[in-house]
Amino acid sequence: MSGPNLSAWALRHRSFVLYLMIAVTLAGLLSYIRLGRNEDPAFTFRAMVVEAAWPGATLADTLDQITDRLERTLKEVPNLDFLRSTTVPGRTTIFVNLKGSTPPGKVPDIWYEVRKRVADMRHTLPAGVVGPGFNDDFGDTFGIIYGLTADGFSQRELRDKAEAIRKRLLAIADVSKVEILGAQDERVFIEFSTATLAGLGLDRSAIVAALRAQNAVSPAGAIQTGDETIVLRVSGAFESELDILDVNIAAGNRLIRLRDIVTVRRGFADPPQPMFRVKGTPAIGIAIAMRDGGDILALGRDVTRTMAEITADLPIGIEPVLVADQSAVVDTAIGEFMTSLWQAIVIIMAVSVISLGFRAGAVVALSIPLTLALVFPVMELISVDLQRISLGALIIALTLLVDDAMSTIDAMSMKLAEGATKEESAAFACRTLAMPMLTGSFVTLAGFIPIGFAKSSAGEYTFSIFAVVSVALIASWVVAVLFTPLVGVALLPTPKAVKEPGRLVRLFRRMLVGAMRHRWLTILVTLACFGASLAALPLIPRQFFPSSDRPELLIDLRLPQNASIHASADASARLDEVLASDPDVAHWSTYVGRGVIRFYLPLDVQLRNDFFSQLVVVAKDVAGRDRLRDKLSKVLANEFPSAVSRIVPLELGPPVGWPVQYRISGPDLAEVRDAAMLLASTIAADTRVRQINFDWMEPARKVRIRVDQDQARLLGLSSEAIAGVLASVVSGSAVTQMRDGIYLIDVVVRATDEQRVSLSTLRNLQVALPSGRTVPLGQFAVLEDEQEYPLIWRRDGLPTLTVQADVAAGASPEAVVAALADKVAWVQGGLPAGYRIATGGTVEESAKSQASVFAVVPAMLFVTITILMIQLQSFSRLALVLSVVPLGLIGIVAALLLFHKPLGFVAILGILALMGMIARNAVILIDQIETERGEGKTIWDAVIAASLSRLRPIVLTAISTVLGMIPIAPTIFWGPMAYAIMGGLLVATVLTLIFLPALYVTAFRAKDPAAHPQGTA
Repeated sequence: MSGPNLSAWALRHRSFVLYLMIAVTLAGLLSYIRLGRNEDPAFTFRAMVVEAAWPGATLADTLDQITDRLERTLKEVPNLDFLRSTTVPGRTTIFVNLKGSTPPGKVPDIWYEVRKRVADMRHTLPAGVVGPGFNDDFGDTFGIIYGLTADGFSQRELRDKAEAIRKRLLAIADVSKVEILGAQDERVFIEFSTATLAGLGLDRSAIVAALRAQNAVSPAGAIQTGDETIVLRVSGAFESELDILDVNIAAGNRLIRLRDIVTVRRGFADPPQPMFRVKGTPAIGIAIAMRDGGDILALGRDVTRTMAEITADLPIGIEPVLVADQSAVVDTAIGEFMTSLWQAIVIIMAVSVISLGFRAGAVVALSIPLTLALVFPVMELISVDLQRISLGALIIALTLLVDDAMSTIDAMSMKLAEGATKEESAAFACRTLAMPMLTGSFVTLAGFIPIGFAKSSAGEYTFSIFAVVSVALIASWVVAVLFTPLVGVALLPTPKAVKEPGRLVRLFRRMLVGAMRHRWLTILVTLACFGASLAALPLIPRQFFPSSDRPELLIDLRLPQNASIHASADASARLDEVLASDPDVAHWSTYVGRGVIRFYLPLDVQLRNDFFSQLVVVAKDVAGRDRLRDKLSKVLANEFPSAVSRIVPLELGPPVGWPVQYRISGPDLAEVRDAAMLLASTIAADTRVRQINFDWMEPARKVRIRVDQDQARLLGLSSEAIAGVLASVVSGSAVTQMRDGIYLIDVVVRATDEQRVSLSTLRNLQVALPSGRTVPLGQFAVLEDEQEYPLIWRRDGLPTLTVQADVAAGASPEAVVAALADKVAWVQGGLPAGYRIATGGTVEESAKSQASVFAVVPAMLFVTITILMIQLQSFSRLALVLSVVPLGLIGIVAALLLFHKPLGFVAILGILALMGMIARNAVILIDQIETERGEGKTIWDAVIAASLSRLRPIVLTAISTVLGMIPIAPTIFWGPMAYAIMGGLLVATVLTLIFLPALYVTAFRAKDPAAHPQGTA
């Protein structure tokens, strides 16, 4: 190593270096304690919702005047990936999705740009439009949810308690937001008889005007005196239903008290708002979100303590039930991962001690806690918490970080055996190995570059792997050149004599020499194995991210899209009854008229819709979850035939939804619908495709009231007046608000129950005339039945219908979509110009994520080759190193096939990282060969000497890595990566020590001295 010898410097300043070791250890312990704990790493949701309402508008008018205008503006947003909108009569919801390559720091600025652009075009929207409103809080995860049930208390009393609890919880340090779920807003209903009003010569508008005028909040001024300011207040504001009953209305020359002509009562929103149930019991949910960078375990403890205090003060009958507790999940998960981490540490320490001897092994083992002590403060500094990804990365890093310490101790031991002093041995190890080790660390680190710089949600989700492993590799090198020599000088024994090579070393030497003598056979066999692995690669099943190993099941229950929320409540209640009697169910919660709130970061959150219900069922264990899924699948198929249902465990990674999706887009709705039907029937022939459905399809019935305008005008009526009458009679309309504590209660004017007509009696609805008479609606209007889509989805401005499906157990979406490619192409071929079919779902998300990773691979290769070239200074030696790197595929394919593991996104990341590990070993071996040649040895002897010299550290590192991966190999998330690295590294280690020497002597035309005793190499 050129430049200062760090090991020699450390030995000259032993006290100071010892102080650094103690300080680093204490800093590491402190940082470990302070590191945040979470279930998943945070990643940026690059999506925003823009909503606008136009009450009373038709679907066509809403599409043309609201959706289309907003979409034209939103298409100008920078970094836009696509727009996706859903439109129902009178309301539009647009999802603004940014490209995955959008830097997280720029996302808030783009959302500001969205708000600004929409505000600038707001004046072009029709009069009467409410909004647009914006929602970009998709990343809020409400990891702790309580359900508040009541026995003997009213809904209002229960909500009062929920609001009081919400205030208490917001005072907790790590709480950022508390949402109330399932609460029904109160209403004050003023119900009238149309006949009574007509008989008194009153009009609904007179009642509305009187209510608004009396309840208005208007300033009455203030009197300024010499000493004080006296504010004037005018009475009349509604404080209770009695105030409304006392309102007087002028009718002709007399006053009529409202209590004499209407009924006033307080109730709840009708139809109901989204509902929430716990174990089938109506409840109000209290969902708690943690602030960014918080510690979920600390939050869980604080919330539990606060809720215990609150529960002690609650009246008997009101009971908080814990529905979701992410802190408990994280506590268990981190506990399991820490167990795996300690197991890996023990395994690696044991390998070191057994292979190197107690003292040498102890030196290597001590490098582990010292390196981790350096890693934890940096993790705290760069805001990487302890979560699923970073903990797995720590275990991966753990298998790599002993390599430098092992190489240093091995070199010191060899030099000591030659008779050098401990100080000379340490200086020699640093001089000969520090630069190759640093190069090897950078080469290994380069293999993780695609993980660190992949511009996608999946890349951001797994970024902790790059961050933690990079820090650990650099820290391990620092420990190896500064701390390990100092510990080695203190602990390593002085060998009495040079030992003869052991049996295994002699066996390896015979194998090595044989491979070098039969070099062409060695090369051909290796290439044949590599070709076989390429041929077998398609046999490995593909996967994006696996399902979670948590015991929850999500159940989607989607009725026909014109279904009411009452129908959804009834259907979900029947499912509640099934769950109540199942022994595998621990507890469950039901969301009616909306999807589950985001209680788990990768959750695929659903929109609020009356026809939709979603249940979270927590099984007693994972085995019970699987049994429950099978049982519920049969129940849903048999007892809910008209519903589109889906039962899935929680997903890992970015949310996807239905695994198989095909989007059909085009300008004409009928053509899009026909194409979707044809595509669905075509893919249904594949038995692996299950539960084919559409995100929208079936039209709904509507009644058009066609008014005879001439007749209506003769009667003194207009379309506006008729619509107002119908709205008041059928649904009711809010005319003012009553202020009650922290609540605003809408005052709704509508007809009495018996006069709120059904479709069968709508023609006979009595409409009041300005003259005081009433006439039936059928006298001047005709009622016609028509059909209209209840909602329409669009993508980038075109109507888009998605054919969705699940796959049979054991089948992968990637394999199914690949098998269906020809059929989909056939359907596409029959579509007119302007219509297209796009593949979505798991395949699309996986392709996007993999593309973001592979886009960085050229940069990884450039950095790797540059580092290697700096170290090797030779194209031929560079080619030798690079020739070994892809051969790890032999072991990867064999391991994944043998253990039936899929090739998923995380496994691909592991394979890319493995390339750096293989290159690291190869470059150290090549560097050692060059060192041996520099000492005067022939090529043949230099190759053998270098291979024997590097045998122990390379093999021990590989064994440590493989055995260190064992604790995470059984896990669902890390298993495929672990097996890929274990298999690939084992085979690559053998090839580095056998194939690479054979290739080296072939490339440099070295001859066997035993076969050519007079020749020279």
